[in-house]
Amino acid sequence: MPVRLSLGTMAGLFLGISLPSAASAQSCTFGISAMNFGQVDTLSGVQTNTTANMSVSCTGTSLSRILICPNLGEGSGGATASSRQMLNGTNIMNFQIYSDASRSTVWGSYLWPYPSRPPVLAMTLSLLGSGTGSAVLYGAVPGGQGTVPPGSYLSAFSGSHVEFRYRYSATSNDCTVTTGVVVARPSFNTTATVAANCLISTQPVDFGTTGVLTGNVDATGQVAVSCTPGTTYSVGLGNGQTGTGPTSRRMALGTQGITYGLYRDTARSLPWGNTIGTNTVSGTGTGAAQGIPVYGRVPPQTTPAPGTYTDTVVVTVTY
Repeated sequence: MPVRLSLGTMAGLFLGISLPSAASAQSCTFGISAMNFGQVDTLSGVQTNTTANMSVSCTGTSLSRILICPNLGEGSGGATASSRQMLNGTNIMNFQIYSDASRSTVWGSYLWPYPSRPPVLAMTLSLLGSGTGSAVLYGAVPGGQGTVPPGSYLSAFSGSHVEFRYRYSATSNDCTVTTGVVVARPSFNTTATVAANCLISTQPVDFGTTGVLTGNVDATGQVAVSCTPGTTYSVGLGNGQTGTGPTSRRMALGTQGITYGLYRDTARSLPWGNTIGTNTVSGTGTGAAQGIPVYGRVPPQTTPAPGTYTDTVVVTVTY
């Protein structure tokens, strides 16, 4: 029986999707916001914290994993093994950048001589071969930097100070590998302002226990002033709760009182009041506490009833 093969034509519709080839190169762009600490109080011992935000956008092979190693070096202010630095001329203020909110893990670099390394970040691209992500940089200026003069401080992160390495890596988190690595160098600045500031503490003027007030009773206290370096200041003493002048202050017990004065010198000849340039004490800050003696005197007067007599004097530092 003859067999015939009949050939015809067939028309159809093909639907599909075009995916990047396995050889598609990865490409990532990064952005980092400024890290601005604002006004920093260097005298109080309180740490000042802030943050900066990093964004990343990558394209490449569909569903591939991109390993990102964001190396941050010293910055233009320089660094030591314990801190990075911001500069105002030759003046230095210490700060640090961390990869965690508790500020315990320094965000470092494989390219600097210190032990700290960058965090390891990874991104898996979508079916269409793209992905976005973000990370937070945690900044801290430690307190207790009282010798830092007022001014604006800066450290710039750009060029060799920033080297973000990224590559395809299915499972490895090895940031020392250089094969297949692409480098990006985003930039950002860290800034802070130190304002002129002063802190004060006092030691009381305690005249102790005495009998009949027929002679002078002397005692000494202290005002300790800590001001930022180069800050000029004046220290004034108020008249107390019911006093009328520097040498006519009044310690009270109920309705009774004892007159006394506070002075700037051991001879008790220079009354200490609250008029700047006339009867106050002036100085220039060094960042360290500067102790200023307060000389008190109870002059002879009619002795009131026995008891404990007190007064409160307001100390004002003008700078």
